[in-house]
Amino acid sequence: MTRPSPSGPGRVGLTSVAVYGLLCGYALVVLGPLLLVVSNALRPTREIFKNPVGLPTSPSLDSFVKAWQEASFNVYFFNSLMITVASVFLATAVASLAGYMLGRYRFPGSHLLSAYFLAGLMLPFRLAIVPLFLLLNDMGLIDNRMGLILVYAATGIPFSIFILSTFFRQLPRELSEAARIDGAGELTIFARVMLPLVRPALATVVVFQFVPLWNDFFFPLVLLRSTGKWTLPVGMTRFFGEFQADWSTLFAGLIITTLPLILLFLLATRQIIAGLTAGINK
Repeated sequence: MTRPSPSGPGRVGLTSVAVYGLLCGYALVVLGPLLLVVSNALRPTREIFKNPVGLPTSPSLDSFVKAWQEASFNVYFFNSLMITVASVFLATAVASLAGYMLGRYRFPGSHLLSAYFLAGLMLPFRLAIVPLFLLLNDMGLIDNRMGLILVYAATGIPFSIFILSTFFRQLPRELSEAARIDGAGELTIFARVMLPLVRPALATVVVFQFVPLWNDFFFPLVLLRSTGKWTLPVGMTRFFGEFQADWSTLFAGLIITTLPLILLFLLATRQIIAGLTAGINK
């Protein structure tokens, strides 16, 4: 008579249940504060003081309207969206071209150039704020959105090149050779053959750039002086100071700030997972 294997179906089933249980518990821990913020944003402040963790009896969007209009969140939101999208687009465009050349071709100095770009991952840009401030001041880009966009794009290029060059290097060379036989030029091969094949890497690069730039507080605080050019993180400081007793409006402002990140992750989750797990089964 044989004994059941310790790694049989029953043990695998219990392991799966335990893993799913831990994941569900973690999801509740993460979603709990977010749901509390949403609930309190739909209630007036007097109800929040009476029962901080209660559900809204008569949900209202008045706090969102107040945060959007009276607290200038419409201005801060537009500034954050324009600066972040422009920075991510510029950095991704430059990194795509550089990553394609470094990943697909070998030429004198290519390894040195790759090491030069990768060195940017080891240098914290915040330590260079003084020379960076002086440089932008000489260029007339202090209190200018374009100056902040250039700084953000520069910070994202090293990481983007590292990811994209790795993906481009893994693509079969037969694809580009077949395109050349058909008469395609180098830019056509890059844009119509190679770039669509690295969509998971592009999604990963975009998300990993977008999130820290959207949440960044340091550079906008130092480089932008006019309140009409502030981004959401800097604007939140003024917002908390003006409405420190109006908790319902504060929670509405937090929801407005967080919503674009949630939408981004929901739309790009599949591509992010594909990009992060590429090459595991090779």
